[in-house]
Amino acid sequence: MERMIIFCMVIFCSSMVLIATPQKAVKYKQLVKTIEHLETVVKNEDTELLHTPENPVDGCLFTAVTCFQRGTLQLQPKNSQVNSTFIKTVKILRRTILRDSGKQCESSCESYGKKAPKDFLKSFAKLMKKVIRVDSSGAEDYGKSTI
Repeated sequence: MERMIIFCMVIFCSSMVLIATPQKAVKYKQLVKTIEHLETVVKNEDTELLHTPENPVDGCLFTAVTCFQRGTLQLQPKNSQVNSTFIKTVKILRRTILRDSGKQCESSCESYGKKAPKDFLKSFAKLMKKVIRVDSSGAEDYGKSTI
């Protein structure tokens, strides 16, 4: 009887591990869609240029995502009609996406070049696609998901 319970627990835990990974990928893909939607409602002219991380190493993905999240706070809606959609979308992107991997990265947000808001968002979407690839490959040195 005891062995049967242990066997059932092992099967249950194994199935939970298999289910968790696709859920993270789905969540990341939803974030990419959210970022792409934000591109359509963000003001791109007469705005401040934003520090845009480009090609961060895998161990520094957390730092790069954090830079993008901070940058989204400086975005502005392109007009008053999209303001409520804009605010909701930015709130989604402010939630914690990755946990800190604990590695020290030499680059800070300010060390990256600046880009216009739409280019900034395209780079953010590209980074999230990299997170999806790293996550699906099973690598864990980029930071842990909070999902």
